[in-house]
Amino acid sequence: MANYRTILVVDDNPAILTAVRICLAGEFDKVLTLVSPDTLLTVLAQEEVDVILLDMNFTQGGNSGQDGLLWLRAIHKKHPAIPVVLVTAYADIKLAVRGLKMGAADFVTKPWDNQELIRVLKDAIDAGRKVAILASAAFNSRVTFEDVYTEGITKITA
Repeated sequence: MANYRTILVVDDNPAILTAVRICLAGEFDKVLTLVSPDTLLTVLAQEEVDVILLDMNFTQGGNSGQDGLLWLRAIHKKHPAIPVVLVTAYADIKLAVRGLKMGAADFVTKPWDNQELIRVLKDAIDAGRKVAILASAAFNSRVTFEDVYTEGITKITA
């Protein structure tokens, strides 16, 4: 069983933070929450975070998702290895695609299904770990692209 240690949830709605905290309490060792992204980078410098669940809108009355994309860019600039799952109540295909192209691991809409949210977050962590293993192996010259392509990730990392 994989170890899912710390998640950071950033949403300006305290009720959402409470719901996520309850939903994920048995799935993660630590659930950190922020009601504003203003201290997000400071928290990331102080805590070892496995995944971030990031709301897309923080401006009062805003629903364009630009706030989330701005913070996604800032996170990836300083902490590129931490997967970010975007979440919003304003589901928009173009916004989801844009977020994924900018490096988000996935996109979830509010209201969410608890089991689906848990699966998406764990999948994001697991995918990031596999990339880290491959990058490390490639750096150490033990694995080539051909090895990964022909043998598959499971055989290489086993």
